[in-house]
Amino acid sequence: MNNWLKLLVLSMLTLSLSGCGYNTLQRNDEQVKSSWAEVLNQYQRRADLVPNLVNVVKGYASHEKEVLTQVTEARAKIGQVQATPELINDPAAFQKYIAAQGRMTAALSRLIAVSENYPNLKADGAFRDLQAQLEGTENRIAVARKRYIDAVQAYNVTVRSFPSNLTAKLFGFQTKPTFTVENEKALAAPPKVDFGTPAPAAP
Repeated sequence: MNNWLKLLVLSMLTLSLSGCGYNTLQRNDEQVKSSWAEVLNQYQRRADLVPNLVNVVKGYASHEKEVLTQVTEARAKIGQVQATPELINDPAAFQKYIAAQGRMTAALSRLIAVSENYPNLKADGAFRDLQAQLEGTENRIAVARKRYIDAVQAYNVTVRSFPSNLTAKLFGFQTKPTFTVENEKALAAPPKVDFGTPAPAAP
């Protein structure tokens, strides 16, 4: 009889937690973590392209030191921030990381723009391959970022809504940071990648 009583109490607690949004909080929290992991994965993919891209450009435009330095420094600043899943639990560190990614986007845009002045560079097979990889990565970043924004919105609504907000407070669930309007302005415009026919080299 005692075992039946324990089972009854356990069942009632389970139903109570479910009705108060506990399961939804858990599910949404896992979705946020998964979405953020994909954002980090795509940003890392982009960072991995940078050294090769800089080296190829340097081979044709070594005197464009300012632009090359900006890209290299932007990548270094990103490396100074620990890109871990825990970033989404630290709004200040999150914003610092996203700001660093915004600087990387701007630096890559300038690098691609500079390449337009060098027909031989534009015609280089390695450079065009890196451009294609960069364009694909930027598109994947945009998709991953959108999924993260949607996941955080669903999670934060649950955390703030009654009665799940009471459950959230009881179990320590807190709202998570997302991309601000300023972040989106900086990140939504990927570097321009031009696959047009290279202009003939000057005689």
